[in-house]
Amino acid sequence: MDKALQTMIDNMPDKTGKSLDDWKSLLKQKSFTKHSEAVNFLKKEHQVTHGFANTIVTLSKEENTPPADLVKNQYKGKEDLMPIYKKLLSIVESFGEDVTISPKKASVSVIRKKQFALIQPSTKTRIDLGLKIKDKPTTDRLENSGPFGSMCTHRVKLSEVSQIDGELRDWLKEAYLKAE
Repeated sequence: MDKALQTMIDNMPDKTGKSLDDWKSLLKQKSFTKHSEAVNFLKKEHQVTHGFANTIVTLSKEENTPPADLVKNQYKGKEDLMPIYKKLLSIVESFGEDVTISPKKASVSVIRKKQFALIQPSTKTRIDLGLKIKDKPTTDRLENSGPFGSMCTHRVKLSEVSQIDGELRDWLKEAYLKAE
C-alpha cells in the first residue's frame, strides 16, 4: 500500500472520529448509486474533509470487488490484451517476493515499497504501461507519462507480446530497484 495512503488511514480516527472500518460499516448501511453521493454524504452529514471522504468511499468500493474480478472487468471486450498483461505480471513477480500486485477498477498497480509500475488496458488494442523512473530521459518508445500524471514518470504503449523485450524488462527492473 502507498505510504501516503497508509498514513491517511492511520490518521483517520484522529481526523474524522472513526476508523476506516467504522466508516466502511456506515457506508454498507446506505445504498449510494454514485461515488459523489457517498462523498457528499460523508462531508455534509459527518463533516469529513473531501480528501478523507473520497478515500473512504474509494476503499469501501474496492473491498467489495475481489481482485480477480477487477482484472476480469478491466479486460472485458479487450481479451486479446490478456497475454500482454500476464507476461508483464510474470516479469515483475520474478523481481522478488516484495512485489505487490494491487488491482484497482481501471488499472493494476505494481508496488515494492512504492508503486513502480501501472498496467492499464487503455483501448481495445493497447495496454499503457506506466513506469516510475525519476530523472530518466524520454524517448520515442519511453514516452512522457501522459494520462498517468504524477503516478508515473513514463509510459510505454504495448499492443502485442513481442513488444515486451529486453529493453522493456530493463526499464521495469530499473523502476523496481528505485522503488525501495
